[in-house]
Amino acid sequence: MADSFELIHDFSGKGTTAMLLGSGELGKEVAIELVRYGITVIAVDRYDNAPAMAVAQKKAVIDMRNADALKELIRKVHPDYIIPEIEAIATSALLELEEEGFNVVPSAYAANVTMNREAIRTLAAETLGLPTSPYFFASSVEEIKENIHNVGYPCVMKPVMSSSGKGQSVIKSEGDIERCFENACENGRGGASRVIVEGFIKFDREITLLTVNAVDGIHFCNPIGHHQVDGDYRESWQPEPLEEEVYIEAKRIASTVVGALGGYGIFGVELFICGDKVIFSELSPRPHDTGMVTMISQNKSEFALHVRALLGLPVGRITFYGPSASAAFVAEGDGNILSYKGIDEALAICPTSDIRVFGKPEVHGERRVAVCLVREDSVAKAVDVAKRMRATIEVEITKSEDLQKSADKQSTEA
Repeated sequence: MADSFELIHDFSGKGTTAMLLGSGELGKEVAIELVRYGITVIAVDRYDNAPAMAVAQKKAVIDMRNADALKELIRKVHPDYIIPEIEAIATSALLELEEEGFNVVPSAYAANVTMNREAIRTLAAETLGLPTSPYFFASSVEEIKENIHNVGYPCVMKPVMSSSGKGQSVIKSEGDIERCFENACENGRGGASRVIVEGFIKFDREITLLTVNAVDGIHFCNPIGHHQVDGDYRESWQPEPLEEEVYIEAKRIASTVVGALGGYGIFGVELFICGDKVIFSELSPRPHDTGMVTMISQNKSEFALHVRALLGLPVGRITFYGPSASAAFVAEGDGNILSYKGIDEALAICPTSDIRVFGKPEVHGERRVAVCLVREDSVAKAVDVAKRMRATIEVEITKSEDLQKSADKQSTEA
């Protein structure tokens, strides 16, 4: 696997190197920030031409869930920093490599615990005593039926290892249990047939509190609100207004769990707001997709904050520019040639706006390929403008072989 390692640009001297494990749109922004500090970036993903590979100096294409392939590549390259940017990684390998002296940021422990809902929930609720929804874990339909009275109907079932809503279902009655369990097993990672069943919480809002642990202390970005469809974010906005007491409690919960995980970097802490109560939901030890709004809302984006922290640099002051929003653009089709239209019209809607096209090489079905960013006088206006911008953009998706067939036909006819 590691033989697919490829040198894109030839640099003399080793310099400081960082290996990105995951090279999507979030990894691309991290790579850009690393390069700004003179770091040589090795972008790694399961497929070639991932977005971060367009800005990195080196790349590798491997299955990062394959522990042996991952260890082989890291030992061969010996990077100064190993930066997990997605969850589909053999984190057991990272734990082993950290023991050997490799520098995994924020830490191999954080990556390992947070990719597993059972581990992070147990840490938060049972070790740290943080408020969470009622829950239990199970490995069979029978075990679920025996324990579901602890959370009641309706409830939510999720694989212990998954992301972006994959394998998640709502159980409304006992008749749904078997179907929901099969869905979780089929869509969870690693083929594990273990799930978490959570009781419903009547929450008012769900927020992301970006929390930075750095050499100069713990820092917080303004709370981010967001709207999801099937577990994937569609719009996010900042700030999500909170009462002072609620905000203080949110920061207490976030700093507690981040401190327990350890290591420098940014953590996307997801919280439920229920009146004047705050309940811990989940956490990722890396930039969060809802945090893309920070690319226009503040002086240091979540990616810049992550890089400064993990490099051991002081974060300093985070300056908030004003109410902002992001709207993800999801393309639908089948092909490997993407042509964008309407970007000029979208940008003309608002003078304080931007668009980031991720540079994903292909789409098969639905895929997030760009984001609209807006700063306005109010959050409501920013969200509205971001949606209008998104509606203006079009993407034409074609297959390269179809274009070749068309060219051959025209050549024959000529």
